[in-house]
Amino acid sequence: MPLHVSSTMCSSSGGQNCIIQHLVSSHSVSGRPVHRLSRLKSGNACYHSVQTLLSSSLISNNLKIKIYRTIILPVLYGCETWSITLREVRRLRVFENVVLRRIFGPKRDEVTGEWRKLYNEELNDLYSSPIIARVIKSRRIRWAGNVECMGKKRGVYRVLVGKPEGKRPPGRPRPR
Repeated sequence: MPLHVSSTMCSSSGGQNCIIQHLVSSHSVSGRPVHRLSRLKSGNACYHSVQTLLSSSLISNNLKIKIYRTIILPVLYGCETWSITLREVRRLRVFENVVLRRIFGPKRDEVTGEWRKLYNEELNDLYSSPIIARVIKSRRIRWAGNVECMGKKRGVYRVLVGKPEGKRPPGRPRPR
């Protein structure tokens, strides 16, 4: 069964590897860098392509979590350099909760006997790994430590610890 992920067609035999390579690649088809918004859209497309697997009762929760980690989470490749706002962190958290609710399914309420969605705290208890926002923060801190060890002559180090020289022109910037 072929998979379509952002105009990339993959066969069923090597579909997962192709999806991961597409997500991990740092350049799009046109040669321009892939921005975090397109990466998040790719993650959403990957989620929708494996949605039926994640909701299947024939697959164990451990296998579903492995599918989530190997197919959807590679979207975070390069997140060390992202500047993320609180709004984007909330959106990532909502997306992660949607995926985890799909994996663990509904729960029967003990008092009323009706089916209900899992609460966020229950999802955190069931999914023992750290949330996406913490993963991104830890990767950024690790990346900053690696840049610190690179040496003072490297361009990345100078960008990280350097101070801009010169003065900005007064007034409002001109529109582009």
